[in-house]
Amino acid sequence: MDEVRPTSGAPAHGLASIFPPGLQAIYGECRRLYPEQANPLQVTAIVKYWLGGPDPLDYISMYRNAGCPAQDIQEHWHYVSFGLSDLYGDNRVHEFAGSDKPSGFGLELTFRLKREAGETAPPTWPAELMQGLARYVFQSENTFCSGDHVSWHSPLDNSESRIQHMLLTEDPQMQPIQTPFGTVSFLQIVGVCTEELQAAQQWNGQGILELMRGVRVAGGPWLITDMRRGETIFDIDPHLQQERVDQGIETEGSNLSGVSAKCVWDDLSRPPEDEEDSRSICIGSQPRRLSDKDTEQIRETLRKGLEFNSKAALPPINSQRQGHERPQSRKDSLESESSAAIVPHELVRTRQLESVHLKFNQESGTLLPLCLRGRLLHGRHFTFKSINGDTAITFVSTGVEGAFATEEHPYAAHGPWLQILLTEEFVEQMLGDLQELNTREETKLPKEYSWPEKKLKISVLPDCVFDNPLQ
Repeated sequence: MDEVRPTSGAPAHGLASIFPPGLQAIYGECRRLYPEQANPLQVTAIVKYWLGGPDPLDYISMYRNAGCPAQDIQEHWHYVSFGLSDLYGDNRVHEFAGSDKPSGFGLELTFRLKREAGETAPPTWPAELMQGLARYVFQSENTFCSGDHVSWHSPLDNSESRIQHMLLTEDPQMQPIQTPFGTVSFLQIVGVCTEELQAAQQWNGQGILELMRGVRVAGGPWLITDMRRGETIFDIDPHLQQERVDQGIETEGSNLSGVSAKCVWDDLSRPPEDEEDSRSICIGSQPRRLSDKDTEQIRETLRKGLEFNSKAALPPINSQRQGHERPQSRKDSLESESSAAIVPHELVRTRQLESVHLKFNQESGTLLPLCLRGRLLHGRHFTFKSINGDTAITFVSTGVEGAFATEEHPYAAHGPWLQILLTEEFVEQMLGDLQELNTREETKLPKEYSWPEKKLKISVLPDCVFDNPLQ
């Protein structure tokens, strides 16, 4: 549980030695922006995370920002977190890696909320939202990067608002800082509607953020969240969907490299009683475990997405994101930045399959056209990772490096991880056959799609099949 109290502000010069240096560095950047607000209201974790408390952020400061009338930027509340970076430098929370490395996770979160008329104090619900995101980072050890999206599926303030998801971007005012324990960047949370999240998934987060900067009621240049916003940017300007988003997907592809999904796959080339093959992956049976190497590779694939195709302005957030710059290329790679190409473990052989049957729920099935159009036609890959087990299905194009599926053997499995290599000609054929999945309307299930000459079958099934596999 958190409490709200005024902060004591910056320490007096004589107390600087007992004031945590990482905390002091962040306060310094806040003082640069708000010299007249030395003692802002602050939400404080009553029991600190390093003492067993549930909240990873020690503090969240809340400032009143006057905006910039000359740029038509409205007045708002500005929230700043303390705790994702190393505040103390004594290993109580984060391991010190060096002053030239990221401090802790290398970032702190910020949030800008429109100030409503008559408000004299900032709402405190954004603090719990930031704590929720921080818990995800601490538990998963995955950091955020500018352009990332967060599917929240609930109004951010627990109201009836349409603002139910988030994008992340660099804070427009707070600059990256150097602390005694490493570097810290400030990533701003931006509230978005479901349609804007879907567009970010299908194209890329940076593109949608740039569109929102041009629409005042959707955030304007500083991307200020208005929880009372009732229209999406596509409601306000219907041409944005076709002229910017759809065109962007066609010319640039999608930056979404994978999703958690309800999915399974069957090996149709072996009889059910063959215990050595992937019948162990079917619905209703116990899935095999992914090896640590495969798990880390899939996680890294989902985490880094298409780093080489990102905007050049994206700063690295942690050491795992730092790599050599790559030239623009149609070739993608399944290799993680810290390992060589896939070398299957001796105890888990890679098997070539003759025929496969893929099964998705409707939400996952509607992403198949995106996978094909926005990823494979641009020489990239896309992974569906099961939320019900270790099953994973990765579609790859012929230009992807490090894949164990080949044109000669397009279906290959490594334990419960299936790779499917599709030629450009086959992708175009599938897009035509799967065209009805592009609609957002509910379709009657189950849906069956089959390509006998390719020995491939895809089923889109109701959620209950995955939620109750034994029925």
